[in-house]
Amino acid sequence: MHSQESSGGTVINRFLKAIFSCLFIATLTLPAHGISLLVNGIENKTIEDNITLLLNSTDLMSQHSLDAFWQKQIRDAVAQAVEPYGYYESTVEAELIDTKLHLNIALGEPLTITSLNREILGEGRDNPGFHEVFYNYPQSIGDVLSQPDYSAFKTRMFNYALTNGFFDFTWQISSIDIVRSSHSASILLIAESGPQYYFGELIFNGDDKAKELITRICPFKVGDKYDAALVTQFNRSLNSMGYFQHVIARPVVESAKDYQVPIEITLSHKPRDNFNVGLGVSTDTGLRVPFTWRRPWVNSKGHSILTEAFISEREQEITSLYQIPLDNINSDYATLNLSYSFLDDSDQSTKSETLILSGHRFWHKPASNWRYETSLSYHTENFTQGTANPTTTDLLLPGLSVNYTNSKGDIGQRTGLFASASLQVANQSVFSDIDILKTEISGKWIQGFNRHRLYLRGQLGLIETPDFSQVPSTFRFFTGGDQTVRGFEFQTVSSGEFVTNDDGDTLFLPEGGRYLTSGSIEYAYAINERWRLAVFADAGAAVNDFDEGIARSAGIGAHWLTIVGPIRFYLAFGRNPIENDNTVRLHFILGPEI
Repeated sequence: MHSQESSGGTVINRFLKAIFSCLFIATLTLPAHGISLLVNGIENKTIEDNITLLLNSTDLMSQHSLDAFWQKQIRDAVAQAVEPYGYYESTVEAELIDTKLHLNIALGEPLTITSLNREILGEGRDNPGFHEVFYNYPQSIGDVLSQPDYSAFKTRMFNYALTNGFFDFTWQISSIDIVRSSHSASILLIAESGPQYYFGELIFNGDDKAKELITRICPFKVGDKYDAALVTQFNRSLNSMGYFQHVIARPVVESAKDYQVPIEITLSHKPRDNFNVGLGVSTDTGLRVPFTWRRPWVNSKGHSILTEAFISEREQEITSLYQIPLDNINSDYATLNLSYSFLDDSDQSTKSETLILSGHRFWHKPASNWRYETSLSYHTENFTQGTANPTTTDLLLPGLSVNYTNSKGDIGQRTGLFASASLQVANQSVFSDIDILKTEISGKWIQGFNRHRLYLRGQLGLIETPDFSQVPSTFRFFTGGDQTVRGFEFQTVSSGEFVTNDDGDTLFLPEGGRYLTSGSIEYAYAINERWRLAVFADAGAAVNDFDEGIARSAGIGAHWLTIVGPIRFYLAFGRNPIENDNTVRLHFILGPEI
C-alpha cells in the first residue's frame, strides 16, 4: 500500500516538475509576434538602420533566450553590422522589457584612414574623364573608414570603364589593410585601365532595307571613342522611327578588331499594313469612332502613309498623310496632307464642308524641346454660319508655327511647360478670295510642390481681315469646352445673334469671333498616390468686340491617376454675359494637360 502511494506521488511530482519546467522555459523564450527592437547609443542613422536590418534578417529576434549564448550571438551580429563603418570595438548590452528588446551599444574608437594611395596604369592615365572619376574617392585621410563607400567606389569605377570603352579594365590591386591596435586603415587602389576602344562598323542582323535611314540617325561614326550614352541615344532613335516591330543596337565587344567595337543592330519590320479601330468619348465630342491605316514602309526611301478617319455625331473627317524623311526621320521630315471634313453642329450653328491640301516641313534639333513647322495649305470651304447665306471661300495659306514642350512626373505631370505660336496669311492676289492674317499664341504651366499642384493656362488669338463674313467657319475663333472654358459646351462661346424659331422660342446662334482670349487657374491637392482634388476658375471670349463681355466659370474636380493616364472630372458653373445665361456642366477628360 505504501509503495503504491509512493509510486503515485512520484508520478504526480514528475508531472508537476514538467509543468513548472515548461513555465520556466516559457518565461525565457518569447515568440517573434509583438517583439520590437530599440537601438540606443547610435547617432549615425545609416549604422542604426544596418543593425536593425541585419538583426531582423536573422532568427535572433524570433527564437531568443536570455542566456550567455544568445547574448554572444547578439554581440556578434551587432559587430558584423558596425565593422564595415570602421567600428571594431563595439560593446552591447541587451535587455528585454515587456515586448521590446533594448540594445545599448557603445561603438568605441573607430578606425581612421591613415593612408590612401591610388595609381592608374594604361591609357586611362591620360584620359581626363577616367582620371577625374578615379581620383574622386569619397573619403580622405583622417576620415572614419567606410567599407560601403569603398565598395561603391569600385563599382562606380568599373561602370565608368565599361560605359567609356575601357573593356579590359581590371583592379591590379584593391585592398584595405587594418591595424586594430592603432585604429588605422590603409587603402591601396591600382587600376589597370587597358586600352580605350572605339566605335566600329554597323552590323545588321535582319532585313537591312532601312540601312540608309538608320545610318543617318546614328549619333557616332567609325573611329569615335566608345560611349555607352550614345548607344542608348541610338536605341531611342531607332525605336522612334516607326518602322520596326523590334529593334535593338548593342556593342559586340568579343568581335572587336584593332580596338574597334562593331555595333550589331537586330531588327524586325512592322507588318506591311497596320489597321486600328477604336472607340473614344468625351464631353466635348461625345462618342467618337476613330479608324487608322498605316503603311510604315512604302519604298526604299522610307516614305510612309497614314490615313485616319473620325466619325462622331457632329463631325466626320478623313485625313491622309504621306511622310517623307529628310536628314533625320525623327527630327526632320516633310508631309503631304489631304483632308476632307463635314461638320453639322447645331450647338455651334455651323454647317461646313472643307477640303484642305497642304504640305508641311517639321524639324527640331535632337534632344531639344523646341519644334518648328512651316506649311503651305490650300483651304476651300463651303459653310453656313448662323443665319447667313451659304458661302464658299478659297484660301492659299503659307504658315509658320513654333512650340516648346517640357514636362516631368510620369502620369501625374508634377511640372510642365508648354508654349506655342502660329501665323497664317493669305492674299487676295494669290489664289485667295480675301486678305487674311490669323495668329495665335498659347501657354500652359504646371508646378507641383509636396502634395500641392498649380496649373495655369492662357490663350490669345487675332484674325485680321477686311471682310469677316467671308472667313470660313473652321477658321474663326470659338471657345468653351473641356480644354478651355469649362461650364460650356464645346466651342459654343462666341459672338452671335439671337433669333426666334418657328415655335416662338428665342435662340442664340454663335457666329465665331475675330478676337480670342481665354485663361484658367487650377489648384489640386493629392489626397493619396492615385487621387487629387481640384478647384478651378476659367474665363474666355471669342468676340468681335470685347465690350460683348467675357464668359466665366468656376468649379470643383478630381483627378484619377491610372496606368493609362490621368482621368479628370470637373463640375463647372458658368456665366456667359453674351447669352445672359447661367450653365452647369460635368466634364470628363482623359489625358494630361500637356
